[in-house]
Amino acid sequence: MIKNNIKYLAVLALGLIACEPEFDNPIEESNNFTSGELDLSNYVALGNSLTAGFADGALYITGQENSYPNILAQQFKFVGGGEFTQPLMADNTGGFAGNNDTFPPRLVLVFDENQQPVGPAPYTGAPSTTDITANLGSTFNNMGVPGAKSFHLGFPGYGSLNPYFGRFQQSATSTVVADALAQNPSLFSLWIGNNDILGFATSGGTGEDHNVTGNVDPSTYGSDDITNIGVFKQTYDGLVAALAEGGRKGVLLNLPDVTSIPFFTTVPFAPLSPLDSSFGPQIPTLNATYAGLNTAFTALGVPERAIEFSETAASPVVVKDESLTDITANLTTAITPVFGPLAPIIAAQYGQARPATENDLLVLTSSSVIGQVDTDRVAELVALGVPQEDAGQLSVIGVTLPLADQYVLVPAEQTAIKTAQDAYNTIIRDAATANGLAFVNAQSLLATVASSGIPFDGGVVTSTFASGGGFSLDGVHPTPRGHALTANAVLDALEKTYGLVVPRVNPGDYGTITVSNEVN
Repeated sequence: MIKNNIKYLAVLALGLIACEPEFDNPIEESNNFTSGELDLSNYVALGNSLTAGFADGALYITGQENSYPNILAQQFKFVGGGEFTQPLMADNTGGFAGNNDTFPPRLVLVFDENQQPVGPAPYTGAPSTTDITANLGSTFNNMGVPGAKSFHLGFPGYGSLNPYFGRFQQSATSTVVADALAQNPSLFSLWIGNNDILGFATSGGTGEDHNVTGNVDPSTYGSDDITNIGVFKQTYDGLVAALAEGGRKGVLLNLPDVTSIPFFTTVPFAPLSPLDSSFGPQIPTLNATYAGLNTAFTALGVPERAIEFSETAASPVVVKDESLTDITANLTTAITPVFGPLAPIIAAQYGQARPATENDLLVLTSSSVIGQVDTDRVAELVALGVPQEDAGQLSVIGVTLPLADQYVLVPAEQTAIKTAQDAYNTIIRDAATANGLAFVNAQSLLATVASSGIPFDGGVVTSTFASGGGFSLDGVHPTPRGHALTANAVLDALEKTYGLVVPRVNPGDYGTITVSNEVN
């Protein structure tokens, strides 16, 4: 088998990348602007990281200043909108001082000595100066809390669990929604629910789906679990009822398809190139070694699990799929004549393995492990009596060692996500209708960004990782340009429902990613 690591760089081969606003397209004042039915004196935004302005894996000042609620508030000023305040972090490094492991700094695009982009890496130019224990002692219009799930917004004392809310909670027993209502908002926006499925997705489906378990106690949920649909409905309807009480006007945003964002669409299922100098020469040896295993797969009636690498085209990675029937026992018997004492170990390794297909979604973080030797696995095999060289050859991730479940969303996991998301979005749409609120179809907006892109004055915003302009370097959260698209969609909805007429923003006036370490 192979002895060399495979360097996997194709995912980060980037073209030209915009990092600063490219256009100066001022919008002239008009006598036709009107607030319609809205009182814009005190706009309050509730939500999670998408509302807070979280980007590039962290919360930092520039991201907050370009959050979609802050962009909206600037447009509201055309018709007398009030001040909009945010709980700004202390710097543009991101994360919290002394907590890099749990709250790392933002990602920036790193270049090699030839000024070619290598990939995202944590910013190291300056340490974070934001105190994780400090409370800012004030109320803020932007109530977006990174990490919040739907049921967290009404959870007393949530600030003790989430320092982002702890920075501006009004008391030790505060809830996000109560602190928002205490400000007596004249207009609200609510974009919540993405995290009720996102953790499950980004973890490769390693959490629990509580639509399967039937668990309706959210206090027992893990961060990577899918919220039960009944729990979501009760929670969401309760939030909207409280916010819309007395006829208060607002706008609800539904949930984009988490599997259409760059975090899931950047790494191809077949990334292993025969042209790679460390992989190509090993292909004949690999295929010869896999021949005995493949014969057994066919004999056991699962020929689709056969593993073969092409000498002329990109080959798929080998993945572990826990939704498959575990055939370890029968596989051990079938391959013992070929592999001898190694048969039980090889059978256990491939008992639920198969080549990836176009129906699988490899998460962005898989790009850093595919083709690398898993040293922990080597040590395990050596402890089992496998010779060091054989252990190394059996431990190349995605090639001879199936890519772990945390790095791939298999079709069954995607179905679980879609089932929950579709139900959540129906609940959100129904709540908007029942309460006479404006509604933004963020799912449709992001689907367009992912498919054809959205044109603006001088360019197109797409979901292509790093270079598309719509998503930040974490592959999940929008850039300022992406937030500009969201702000325009909200303005469209407010005009349709309440007659608000103000200028739309030009996405070209907003930046995308940072292409160097110069962020301060």
